[in-house]
Amino acid sequence: MTTMTDPPQESFRLSMLLNDTRYRSYTFQFIALLALVMAIAYLMSNMFANLRDQGLFLSWAFLGEPAGYDINQRLIEYDSQMTHWRATVVGVLNTLLVAFLACVTATVLGVIAGVLRLSNNWLVSKLMSAYVEAFRNVPVLIWIIIIFTIMTAVMPAPRAFRGDEPDATMLLGLFAFTNRGVYVPAPILGNPLFGSAAMGWLLIVLGLVGSFFGAKALGAWANAKQELTGERPTTWYITLAIWFVPLIVLLTIMGLSWDIPALRGFNFGGGLTIRGSLIALWFALAIYTGAFIAENVRAGIQAINKGQSEAAASLGLRPGRIMNLVILPQALRVIIPPLISQYLNITKNSSLAIAVGYMDITGTLGGITLNQTGRAIECVLLLMLFYLTISLAISAVMNVYNNSVKLKER
Repeated sequence: MTTMTDPPQESFRLSMLLNDTRYRSYTFQFIALLALVMAIAYLMSNMFANLRDQGLFLSWAFLGEPAGYDINQRLIEYDSQMTHWRATVVGVLNTLLVAFLACVTATVLGVIAGVLRLSNNWLVSKLMSAYVEAFRNVPVLIWIIIIFTIMTAVMPAPRAFRGDEPDATMLLGLFAFTNRGVYVPAPILGNPLFGSAAMGWLLIVLGLVGSFFGAKALGAWANAKQELTGERPTTWYITLAIWFVPLIVLLTIMGLSWDIPALRGFNFGGGLTIRGSLIALWFALAIYTGAFIAENVRAGIQAINKGQSEAAASLGLRPGRIMNLVILPQALRVIIPPLISQYLNITKNSSLAIAVGYMDITGTLGGITLNQTGRAIECVLLLMLFYLTISLAISAVMNVYNNSVKLKER
């Protein structure tokens, strides 16, 4: 009679770190990590030694000193007597603003151009091809300068709006397009809750977030109903109510009014000012990156087997429905990974704002603040930290979305 016994356990030996495949990869990774840490430590020690030789040292006290310069485009209150830290925050917000606007606009342009480039209409297809080839093969800085030149040299001056028979008029009496920028009506909360306009806008944002989840829950219920009965209930009017009724109620309670821009003296006053530098940077980044996104969309659509569209057409679906319900949802798995890189490119290319005088973080912290204080190392380190943080944040958010749409395997 025989009995089964476990094989004897082999004792660990140092040679297994290189000879055993179970440990070899960890060994190489540890060596690479150790080399990287030693290289960084050497560079840091060399930097501190050079600073000591010149009688310098790292200090962040300059962030608390008065900045002494103005910023024309800003989202929060700021004047020249505020600190360099406040100026840095204004620059950060300006960077995030133009990056967000450019990402949204580039996505819309890219999806439209990518889909239309595959159109059966020869003229539409060639026009989209011309757009893609023209904009992606010219440096983005040139497009920034071109659009800024159009804004400053072609648009009328504010004095053209003066007189009984002016050379220029406001659009619908609400919008003024000038060489100093675009003036639009500004929303004002006359009766904000809790006595703070910021709190009122926060409540509106929370209301929109709640409407989003409410509309999403309604869509999930409609999908379950369709799976159960084979018929999808009509929910579009309920979706509109979910989005607009809470928003209208909140705005009514808070006493929403509009500040209309008007010509006062030599310039327009009131309303909201969108300066030409912001518009130039926004649209240049959008149309330039939109050309690359269009190619990503085209590649994603062509990666889907043609039999998918043929099967959908055999069920009686129209071409537009086939694209929205069958092709694009599957193409997202191919489109999103390179789309993340394009969003990162937009954020980093926004540092070209200094070419047209738009004060982003590169213009404030990496420009005037650096020149005034002479703290080059500290300013550059903060700049690197900001761009690293925002890039990792964009990648994390987009990767979460990518995981939600990718093919789920068993």
